[in-house]
Amino acid sequence: MADAKVIPFDDDRARSGGAQRPARRRTGPGSSRAPGPAAAGGAPVSALPGGEVPVGAEGAGEAAAEEQEPQEAAGSGGWERRIAGGLAFLRRRVTGDYEVDEFGYDEELTDQVLMSVLRPLADKYFRVEVKGVENIPSEGGALIVANHSGTLPLDGLMLQVAVHDHHPANRHLRLLAADLVFMLPVVNELARKAGHTLACADDAQRLLEGGEVVGVMPEGFKGIGKPFGERYKLQRFGRGGFVSTALCAGVPIVPCSIVGAEEIYPMIGNSKTLARVLGIPYFPITPTFPWLGPLGAVPLPTKWTIQFGEPIPTDGYPPEAAEDPMLMFNLTDQVREQIQHTLYKLLVQRRSVFF
Repeated sequence: MADAKVIPFDDDRARSGGAQRPARRRTGPGSSRAPGPAAAGGAPVSALPGGEVPVGAEGAGEAAAEEQEPQEAAGSGGWERRIAGGLAFLRRRVTGDYEVDEFGYDEELTDQVLMSVLRPLADKYFRVEVKGVENIPSEGGALIVANHSGTLPLDGLMLQVAVHDHHPANRHLRLLAADLVFMLPVVNELARKAGHTLACADDAQRLLEGGEVVGVMPEGFKGIGKPFGERYKLQRFGRGGFVSTALCAGVPIVPCSIVGAEEIYPMIGNSKTLARVLGIPYFPITPTFPWLGPLGAVPLPTKWTIQFGEPIPTDGYPPEAAEDPMLMFNLTDQVREQIQHTLYKLLVQRRSVFF
């Protein structure tokens, strides 16, 4: 891999309606032939005891028929538009008529494919509840700092969906990932296409100065691979590399607390020997893995809550503040304490792990 200065983190499109049909010409009183109720598509209207048909009954039946037909046409037109859009998307992928940025981010692929795959997992399986998303700026750069857990980094993906789907501006989250992510053949390409990049100071600052929302989980592998008995206890946040990056870019820091990820793979053991052989930070042992084989890799359907806290501004500090170790320590500790306090608060509020 290319040498990079690694931050010491320590380890939609507005839905178009269907094709609208021209409004049907309604038959008025001055027309030579007025259709009866049956011709208008409604059930025959029975006369009142006085022998007269209720006033407006014929018009009501006709209006109902006119409403129904455009709705049916809109439904069929909607499917046609979706099919046409899908074919156009495939054509652009085959011909190479799409854009990626300097980091390899493919916005169209992320919106139409990757988000479509992750969204059911967030909405239906984990039933993610998002709070405080308004604390993320609608424009300009921002650094989201979150806790990390769950044995596998699904929390980062759910955080990406939460920011995109729940923020009024549908902002995209660009995560800073560890070296291991970009050493895995298939995962490497998917991570780049989804907008993520290596957790190094240069890439992070360029993204922030470019007005992107960047996400980082400073606990690293210490957080994601901690034993189940230490769940929701934040690990060390490093020496404040993320704070230095935010100060250099002059962007706010948004603390984020994620509850629910700790229980998807309860890690009751760690085979360090297998981890060394495979070259990975840890080899998890859970109640279902490796005992049930591939079935043991299915996460438990826990109920998640993601809460974004009040942003911590950094634009008021002088440029040399990024070199002040005491300021780095104080801001890092402030972010960590705010995330930890919110975690405890959310844990007290939730009814159970699964509901």
